[in-house]
Amino acid sequence: MVPLKRRKVNCSVTSDSSGDRTSKFPGVVIYLLERKMGASRRAFLTRLGRGKGFNIEYSLSCFITHIVSENNSGEEVRTWLDLQTGGQGGEGRTARPGSVHLLDIVWYTESMHAGIPVIILDRHRLQVGYSQKPGLELAVVSVPSYACQRHTPLLHHNITLTDALSILAENAELGENEGRGVAFRRAAALLKSLPQEVRGAEQLRGLPCLGEHSLRVIKEVLEDGVSLEVETTTHSEQFKAMKALTGIFGVGAKTADRWFREGIHTPSDLQRSGHTLNRAQRAGLQYYDELNLPVTKSEAVAIGQIVERAVHAVLPGAEITLIGGFRRGKQTGHDVDFLITHPDEGREEGLMPKVVSWLEAQGFLLYQKTTGNSYLESKEGPARPASNMDRFERCFSIFRLSTDNEGREIQTGREIQTGREIQTGDGPRSWRAVRVDLVVSPYSQFAFALLGWTGSKLFERELRRWAVHEKAMTLSSHALYDRKRYLRASSEEEIFAHLGLEYIPPCDRNA
Repeated sequence: MVPLKRRKVNCSVTSDSSGDRTSKFPGVVIYLLERKMGASRRAFLTRLGRGKGFNIEYSLSCFITHIVSENNSGEEVRTWLDLQTGGQGGEGRTARPGSVHLLDIVWYTESMHAGIPVIILDRHRLQVGYSQKPGLELAVVSVPSYACQRHTPLLHHNITLTDALSILAENAELGENEGRGVAFRRAAALLKSLPQEVRGAEQLRGLPCLGEHSLRVIKEVLEDGVSLEVETTTHSEQFKAMKALTGIFGVGAKTADRWFREGIHTPSDLQRSGHTLNRAQRAGLQYYDELNLPVTKSEAVAIGQIVERAVHAVLPGAEITLIGGFRRGKQTGHDVDFLITHPDEGREEGLMPKVVSWLEAQGFLLYQKTTGNSYLESKEGPARPASNMDRFERCFSIFRLSTDNEGREIQTGREIQTGREIQTGDGPRSWRAVRVDLVVSPYSQFAFALLGWTGSKLFERELRRWAVHEKAMTLSSHALYDRKRYLRASSEEEIFAHLGLEYIPPCDRNA
């Protein structure tokens, strides 16, 4: 913990602390601890709380009844409080004895959703007097069962175990066994969120999301270094063929399985087979090798500059946001996604064909398929969609990203070093193919679209599951509905607050 300077606790009634007299809840005076929360998020939560009639103080004083913290342990908050109060822990001379509740942010978000201070339960309180010792079993750690309740970073302690489970999940998904795939994904996501390396299966006793099959694989990897099932899967002809065939843009698991049963195992086999392919599949086959190369962050930035030029050329003032894995902190990805909107609602309508025409005229598109916005909230209401696919205006495309022979990307008058050179049958060339998705959202739906398109896929699935099962709500990339009314939101933070969840930043949504 970084020590903070000791400050004298203010017990005088200031303009900030006198808000208690006009509060809807005069017995509740809240202090939001900025440590680890950050100033901007604290300011947002303060505005949210005051807007709902809560008394939120910016200064620590003896009038405080509730101290709310995010990502701090009870020991850390108590130590911080001791520094502010001269070792009195916020009680005694400077506060009413026993009146200060040390609470997790979950209590605050649940109170915001309810519109009143909810009853304080044990799960809301920060526990003081407990510190984890080296070697202590992870089973004593409280791990929420929903991935959307947990912080899941890109870098974690159990990559060997999660890689094994991810292979089994991918194999299940290729076999169109969605339930089994989700079970493996949930188990892997839980392991990613743990604060330390798992060295024995006994450490996992009592934790959620770990079924018998997953636990068996984990135990085998821990004891033998490998899982026989995982090794058998990765070396099976069917798994290798399905991965290769679904790696073709425009080819799904069902089509790949049919081709496999016909004896087609590779893109080369498909090319020789004489099968009639649709336009997307022909493009996917033509640029197969390049589309299966990782896309770097610098390449995503270069493409973003092109997209920005195109959008601003046809709609000045529009906003473009890089979404997907790159927004979660990844440095490489399989494709690049951009979300486009305009602050003036309605001006974004019909934008995509204009952008596509500009890109095609400039020679940037090797393939594109554009769809219109088919979501009509006023006419259709909150009917739950048949799939998780949203219905925004968008373009699925393959970009022609220029490079010179020295591996520098040259776009919008600037050079970005990538150190990459594309090899073709005719030798090196000055461009490569990259998968790019463009999505246009109305400004009123932007926060939901941003949340939905940031991912990860499992995190989004868990958010929607939480909404349905825990809150009796329906969440999509367009809206949030509580079966009585639409709940509007201008930011992701507001959506989490509506759902009664702690806000998880994009970098921790890598479930």
